[in-house]
Amino acid sequence: MPGLKIGRRPIWRNLAIFMAILGPGIITGSVDNDAGGITTYSVAGALYGYNLIWTLIPSFLVLVIIQEMNARMGIVTGKGLADLIRENAGVKITFFIFIGLLIADIGNTTTEFAGVAGSLSIFGVSKYISVPLVAVMVWVLVVKGNYKIAERIFIVFSLALLMYVVSALMGKPHWHEIGHAVIHPDFPVNSRSLAVVIGIIGTTIAPWMQFYMQSTVIEKGLKMRQYKYVLVDVIIGCLATVIVAFFIMVACASTLHVNNVVINEARDAAMALKPLAGEISSEVFAFGLFIASIFSATILPLATAFYVCEAFGFEAGIDKKWKEAPEFYWLYSGIIVLGVIIILIPNAPLIAITLWSQIINGLLLPVVLVCMILLVNNKKIMGTHVNKPFQNIIGWSSIAVLVGLSLMLILMPLFKG
Repeated sequence: MPGLKIGRRPIWRNLAIFMAILGPGIITGSVDNDAGGITTYSVAGALYGYNLIWTLIPSFLVLVIIQEMNARMGIVTGKGLADLIRENAGVKITFFIFIGLLIADIGNTTTEFAGVAGSLSIFGVSKYISVPLVAVMVWVLVVKGNYKIAERIFIVFSLALLMYVVSALMGKPHWHEIGHAVIHPDFPVNSRSLAVVIGIIGTTIAPWMQFYMQSTVIEKGLKMRQYKYVLVDVIIGCLATVIVAFFIMVACASTLHVNNVVINEARDAAMALKPLAGEISSEVFAFGLFIASIFSATILPLATAFYVCEAFGFEAGIDKKWKEAPEFYWLYSGIIVLGVIIILIPNAPLIAITLWSQIINGLLLPVVLVCMILLVNNKKIMGTHVNKPFQNIIGWSSIAVLVGLSLMLILMPLFKG
């Protein structure tokens, strides 16, 4: 008996195809909720309650637009974004762009290991135990595994981030107030609130994400005939990003904000939840931070090794053996080792490392996005799959907003006081 059909295919066959393609969009979107992102959302909820939740709407739209272009370019060209930048911008420009990205991502990876240390310290585990163990685990996963196994583990990590829903619900949020705050937000407009708004919108998109997304599309060997499934994957990934962000903000707004609790990082939020929403809520929040940190500590150095090797013509990919791609594996291993060493140094300046990595990201993000949108409109590269006029309008507008936000984020400290 024929099954229910969508178009010319039975629905079960469409679902089977989608499940096979599932991965790049969801993983890239989910890993965006790293230790830095969770800290940003936690601070926003604690400081301003529900009143900055509205920022997740434009964040979602920008993320979908950029990631769709990125995935389409990977499918059509079969080349990584770094490859395309080198071929069209030249080696010198590529060198300076990627040296900056490499430095920033070493700092970002260190921040992720800081998230591992902070989250497990709540359970009484020393960073001198947790950080080396996690580092060895993620190294083995990538170096000794293959892409299919790694991707499935990453998807499980993505689903695990939904535990923030549990933490938020245990805080007994007021849904009517949330709806009112989204439509009519009420917060003081000053340098501090503007910085938080910039942080929320800016944390949804980072330079390394574009390179990783395009590399994974190529790694899976996806073709244009599968584009509609890839698009669904991208949209689901972007939705996962904002849903997790939403519930983190709700968890902190409904507990910390109403009790005037001030926090500086995600670990502070997990600890502060204990007397307000119960030990389980605190532990769930901390475990979510651990999952996000270990997830990002795997993906960030992996993405960095991918795009640096692509940019300079070296073999890259976790389905390759060490002898087939030695530069890729040495770089991946080196970034992890550096991150671990830095985080284990007593009194390491982690705040300064985080700040400078964000500044470098802010400087390079507009450059990467402009390169990307120029490439996706090049008919010699994309053929008939270049952007349509409305996509260019939305794309350039999004880039203009991101450039403005990045510049404000960089220049704002100069005007404090």
